[in-house]
Amino acid sequence: MRSLLMASAIALSFSLFLTPVFLRLFRRWGWGQVIRTPEAGNNPQHGFKRGTPTMGGVIFVGGTTIAYLIGTYAGGNPPTISGFLVLWMMVGFALVGFIDDYMKLRSQRSLGLSGWRKIVGQVVVIVPWAIVALQFPDAQGQTPATAYVSVFRDISVLNFLALPVAIGILLYIGWISFIGVAWSNSTNVTDGLDGLATGVGVFTVGAMSLTTFWQFQQRCVGEDLVAAYQQACYQTRDPLDLTIIAATFAASLVGFLWWNAPKAQVFMGDVGSMAIGGVIAAVSILSHTEILTVLTAGAFIIGPGSVILQRVYFKLTRGKRLFLMSPFHHHLEMRGWSETNIVIRMWIIAAGLAVTGVGFFYVEWLART
Repeated sequence: MRSLLMASAIALSFSLFLTPVFLRLFRRWGWGQVIRTPEAGNNPQHGFKRGTPTMGGVIFVGGTTIAYLIGTYAGGNPPTISGFLVLWMMVGFALVGFIDDYMKLRSQRSLGLSGWRKIVGQVVVIVPWAIVALQFPDAQGQTPATAYVSVFRDISVLNFLALPVAIGILLYIGWISFIGVAWSNSTNVTDGLDGLATGVGVFTVGAMSLTTFWQFQQRCVGEDLVAAYQQACYQTRDPLDLTIIAATFAASLVGFLWWNAPKAQVFMGDVGSMAIGGVIAAVSILSHTEILTVLTAGAFIIGPGSVILQRVYFKLTRGKRLFLMSPFHHHLEMRGWSETNIVIRMWIIAAGLAVTGVGFFYVEWLART
């Protein structure tokens, strides 16, 4: 518990008090936001944001890493392989986002990496991650990730490794890659208004830290997987460390939100939005709650979901549009909603979905006791 409190406090303080220092550096380096012109189809209301310091995700990614390492070692709970795997996904996806942001700044255009190049970069990060996550069994034989599909816990009948080895491994890597790419791009699309992705990330990752803490309180001791599925305990490796890293990341986002809330003094950039997706993906996989996370982090699905609906409707109706503009938060802007109203209402939706996800998680546990 000391590690949890210490790491969270350091992360919050780092983002809250050191962001002004980073902003001075960002301005010196010319890290100013590039805004598309109205001719490129962007909402002209955002033109005044041009030049606002961006790539602020570097702040909370760095703050989380530093705070987690200091907090765990100083608090007497040294990092585990599970915690390092979350850092791996967070930093790896942040690097892909950093390259994208840097290309935009260098060319002074809103076009960085193409969509497929982003996906390739994400896959390069997550494929070795998926392989390593099946290694390092603890004393009970538990590895950080498993080859099972999971909702509240692993579903014993959905085991990729029950198939022929080569096919099973490919399906497992494909499943993990899909989760990572989907969440990283979902958070990236959601990051379109001041404080939107940051606030939604606070509620989402905060809720995930609650589920992993409950897994720590109800962890299995000496139970095999089938017995664990039939009972109320959880076979999650290192649930306390997952709680620490998730809570640390959420605290770092809270500190960053002070500067990122409307009217934002700094933007997180793709380096930040992709890092949020990486944390969500990693914690969901390592806590065996991949499907439940669709509900808990459901606010991050609204934006990309509206983009998909827009494209499908456009093709089916031969040119008609379902929304004035996608993602959905820009549609609301075009309808006359203020940016602050949209962001606050999305925070409320995110909080409701996060609480609902935690509620379903707890109800499932009650049903087994």
